[in-house]
Amino acid sequence: MQTLLKRASALNALRQFNLAVIAFAQDVAEGFFFITHSGLALLGLGVFCLTMVMVLRPELRENGELQLINWLQQRHADDTGLMTDADAVDRATATDPSELPKQQANIAFWLSKKYHVAPEPISALVEEAYDLGPKNQLDPTLILAVMAIESGFNPFAQSNVGAQGLMQVMTRVHSEKYEGFGGNLAAFDPVSNLRVGVKILKDYIEKAGSLEGGLHMYVGDSSASDDGVYSSKVLAEQARLKQVAQGVKLPTVVTPPSLTAATGGLVENLWEKAQKLTSFSEEAAESR
Repeated sequence: MQTLLKRASALNALRQFNLAVIAFAQDVAEGFFFITHSGLALLGLGVFCLTMVMVLRPELRENGELQLINWLQQRHADDTGLMTDADAVDRATATDPSELPKQQANIAFWLSKKYHVAPEPISALVEEAYDLGPKNQLDPTLILAVMAIESGFNPFAQSNVGAQGLMQVMTRVHSEKYEGFGGNLAAFDPVSNLRVGVKILKDYIEKAGSLEGGLHMYVGDSSASDDGVYSSKVLAEQARLKQVAQGVKLPTVVTPPSLTAATGGLVENLWEKAQKLTSFSEEAAESR
């Protein structure tokens, strides 16, 4: 009898223990579900708030993206020893010449060979000139000819008098025109310099009443001392560019005078000087 009572008591204790374990497990599961559910709700709320902030404040999103890009670039630099810049290609003044219309491509390749400049940056300048020309009532080949004569397509060129960039703009004289481009240093940005130079050229042509007069003013010669040499150079280069645009094959190298011709000219000059000296000696002898 006592044995049966002990067994019943043990079974009852075991049953109570099992119930307690089950209750504990249920409490743990319910607590975990509650915490997880609340955590997901909080996460969702956080994502929603972050999304709204990014939509309403795009500058924060852009700043965050920039910070992330800078961090990734720094990591890449630490790994490779090379500091990269993903935006560099956007700043480059370059265009694939194969994407240009046929006439523009012809000009780009010809100028590239003649002035020893890569065809990609020349193509960008040709494309820009063809865009600016109609807007300013100027022939695009005229704009390109001015660039060729002024700087030889060197965007960092500077003359003795301070003319700068592709179009050799007098920056200190036309500084107000660079305000919309961020300041005077934009004179060394090829496209900015080109746009400012085209505006100045257009104004001078209108003021002078003729193309030759406008070119005369553009070169900065208020007198007639150059006898139209500058405008002749520009117009001659423009005529060549028009031919090249139509597919005419023109040489890109100016043939230097032959050695014989150069020697002949030197001998002729020496002979003239010798004659003058002989004549002077004879006159001096007679005067004695």
